[in-house]
Amino acid sequence: MRTLNFAKRNFKEIMRDPLSIIFAVLLPLFLLFIFQQFHIPNQSYELQNFTPGILVFGFSFITLFTGMLVSKDRTTSLLIRLGISPMRPVEYILGYLLSVLPIIAIQNILFFILAVILGLKFSINLIFAMLASVLISLLFIAVGIIIGSLCSEKASSGISSIIVQLVCFTSGMYFPKEALGKVFATICEWLPFESCVTIIKEILNDRSETISARNIAVFSLYTTVFFVLAIVVFRQKMTSDNKA
Repeated sequence: MRTLNFAKRNFKEIMRDPLSIIFAVLLPLFLLFIFQQFHIPNQSYELQNFTPGILVFGFSFITLFTGMLVSKDRTTSLLIRLGISPMRPVEYILGYLLSVLPIIAIQNILFFILAVILGLKFSINLIFAMLASVLISLLFIAVGIIIGSLCSEKASSGISSIIVQLVCFTSGMYFPKEALGKVFATICEWLPFESCVTIIKEILNDRSETISARNIAVFSLYTTVFFVLAIVVFRQKMTSDNKA
């Protein structure tokens, strides 16, 4: 109950900036629509292959929202006042996570509706891809919590923008990783974003059995490590802020 109440409060805070929410939801839709109008003669830009990259790109803005929400709570000393409550750091993290999930759900639903309108074949795999994308969004929420715990409100937006750029250039969203050489391709393979896109792409194209163990391992490892770091860093910052 404490976690749900905290999540409701966080969701209300997020909704106080509706323009940012609209931007985060509509930008992926706009990019998907525009690129489909170009009719680029490349397999990477076919709807079933390009859709997952745009979807993961949209999740990078979730990092921005989460980071700014956490950093704002630290700036306004809300977390200091809440420090006397019996809530544990894990409950705070879950509260932030639950508050962002409705936005992710709206983003996913609208995004796949547009994709179907543009020609993506509707199938049960689309539903599975939506569910998988929710799991993948947890990685971006964890990163946002870490950024918000370490940075001020202004700095968190700048640091989060780096995540946006990393997703653009290392996820294979705009071009195959091999196009820029072996070194860049290796970097993409060991960062989580290309794995995120590949997992959704394989599910969407009914090739779940071809998802490599490496992609699953990379995504799972990064998500687990970042959530553990989020809990540890958040707890330490709460302790230090309360002492200050």
